[in-house]
Amino acid sequence: MNILDKIIERKKQEIAEAKSKISVEQLKDSEYFGRPTFSLKETLKSKSGIITEFKRQSPSKGIINDKVSPLEVVSEYEKFGASAVSILTDKDFFGGSFEDILSVRNHINIPILRKDFMIDEYQFYEAKSIGADVILLIASCLSPTQVSEFTELAHALNLEVLLEIHSEEELKHINKNVDFVGINNRNLKDFKVDLQHSVELKNQLPEDIFSIAESGIYNEEDFKFLKEKGFDGFLMGEYFMKNDNPGEKFGEFISNVSI
Repeated sequence: MNILDKIIERKKQEIAEAKSKISVEQLKDSEYFGRPTFSLKETLKSKSGIITEFKRQSPSKGIINDKVSPLEVVSEYEKFGASAVSILTDKDFFGGSFEDILSVRNHINIPILRKDFMIDEYQFYEAKSIGADVILLIASCLSPTQVSEFTELAHALNLEVLLEIHSEEELKHINKNVDFVGINNRNLKDFKVDLQHSVELKNQLPEDIFSIAESGIYNEEDFKFLKEKGFDGFLMGEYFMKNDNPGEKFGEFISNVSI
């Protein structure tokens, strides 16, 4: 069983536990369920194009940064021009929580991507209830039919959909309704990074879809390479989070790449 399989097995247990405690109707009564959402499509065009990330740890890297607060970091991200912020909500493998989103929602005016392993309709109501604007669908966890059904549900909840793929086989998961296709430069099964592989996949995407390069962007050269290849957006987490002050590191990065 690879790490992705382990995460999904644990996620199924988490969802069952959550359903036993809080109903969908209770989620609908939450403070944030009815709020107007921010559009990543709009902020990708009007800001830097970079989706920054708040991530404490990962299965491949262990602890990345567990010393800073979400509000401290994402406020700086917004100040320096982030198009959105991705916030991990998986607890066991990434050290995240719903509270990480809830603690910043009223303090920033850019979209929040709930980054988790979405395998059940219940999770979409959770995402809406904590103030997310965008959700991540990971093709390697889902069938093309599930991607289509989950996209429809997300849109019904006014949530945008980022579909993540890594292989040519996963191109079949793309449908005309997904808002963005993210190409993960890192293979979730063995964590190897290959930027050229991502470029080759991007060249096979439908022409009218927003493309986002995800993960494994370790320096300014990587970023410039992917930007030159035509990616519309970039999801970057570890590069900033491994610093004592991730927000300042992002500001420095923006200055150096002259966006």
